Amino acid sequence: MFKNLKLVGDILRLLRTYKKSLKLEVLTSLLLILATMCALFMYNTPLRSIYEFIFKDICIVNNFSFHMFVNDFLMAIFFLVAGLEIKHEILYGNLSSFKKASFPVIASIGGVIVPAAIFIYLNKNTAFLSGFCIPISTDIAFAVGIFLLFSKKLNPSLKVFLLSLAVVDDLISILAIGVVYSLDINLIYLSIALSIVLLLIIANKVFNIYSIYYYLVSGLFLWYFIYLSGVHCTISGILLALTIPSRNNNGYNTLERLQRILVPFNSLFIIPLFAFANTGISITSSIGTSDTNSLVYGIILGLCLGKPLGIVLFSFIGCTFRISEKPSSISWLSVFLVSLIAGVGFTMSIFVSEVAFINNMILIDISKRAILISSCISILSSIAVISFFDIRFKLMLKNKSSLVNKYYIS
Repeated sequence: MFKNLKLVGDILRLLRTYKKSLKLEVLTSLLLILATMCALFMYNTPLRSIYEFIFKDICIVNNFSFHMFVNDFLMAIFFLVAGLEIKHEILYGNLSSFKKASFPVIASIGGVIVPAAIFIYLNKNTAFLSGFCIPISTDIAFAVGIFLLFSKKLNPSLKVFLLSLAVVDDLISILAIGVVYSLDINLIYLSIALSIVLLLIIANKVFNIYSIYYYLVSGLFLWYFIYLSGVHCTISGILLALTIPSRNNNGYNTLERLQRILVPFNSLFIIPLFAFANTGISITSSIGTSDTNSLVYGIILGLCLGKPLGIVLFSFIGCTFRISEKPSSISWLSVFLVSLIAGVGFTMSIFVSEVAFINNMILIDISKRAILISSCISILSSIAVISFFDIRFKLMLKNKSSLVNKYYIS
């Protein structure tokens, strides 16, 4: 009983934090795994009819199904949280100066360009080219989960690099979704949405309005008109984040207070629910046909090979030409290990596949299978490589002074 009370207390303490604590990220990664396993189990058993009824037949409003509610509305909140995190990092965190930001930013750009280039090369002149944004993202929950699994062996400085890398990844992915996957733009509704953004900026900068409720209610209208405009409605979350006041007002900070409210809700509810709603795929079917092999290879090679290659290559080029500077506390082996972990795309990759191949369930399912396979490969390869270097360093230190009681494999 007392253990259960302690567990409840720990969860409540997590819910009171406004930043993404590492414990919260680990819990999120565990919930992601559980949600994925539940979805796969239901979809591949007689429970499939219940699963499809929940997400396809239940409608929130008119033809707005529960699946659409998760992917279009709740994911807008996900992007609002991502936008708040990016804004906080740019203003106060690891991206607040060029010196701090240059190394992870350049590494992240490489981790986007190379996977996309691999996908484009394999899928040029095919109907799958619109999926080139699928392999460019990193799933921060899984990435941090892997990092913490070996936290006693990895250099603590890597945590900052990994988190900064993931934040920039999120920003690039968000921009790609807004630019690449917006169709049939309705300029009237888009103008109304942009007018709401302008009014929110005026409320922030001119009238000094700090009320969370004002911005959240306005955000609902912003989401609605963005949805009608044809621009992908999740972009409303980013636009709303841009307007949130970040300065202190008698000890009250709207940005941090909103993070305190939304981060736990996003991590413990939205992300696992999204995984559950979008990983219902058949595991008995073949991953694809000869006609779709290029799509499968583009995703798997993009995430498992392109992501690590791009991060390491661009980091090295940036340092060689003195565009950026590698922190002295981390080695190139560290950068390589982080690049392997960054190859786990999962949540964002699944989301992009839904957007890239909208209304084509065959291509979406094939993409999801490829994403699941690539995520497993990236996770297992990260664990294998880290374990290899861990054993290697232990053997190197075995016959050395007994005073050596702490080491990092990177």
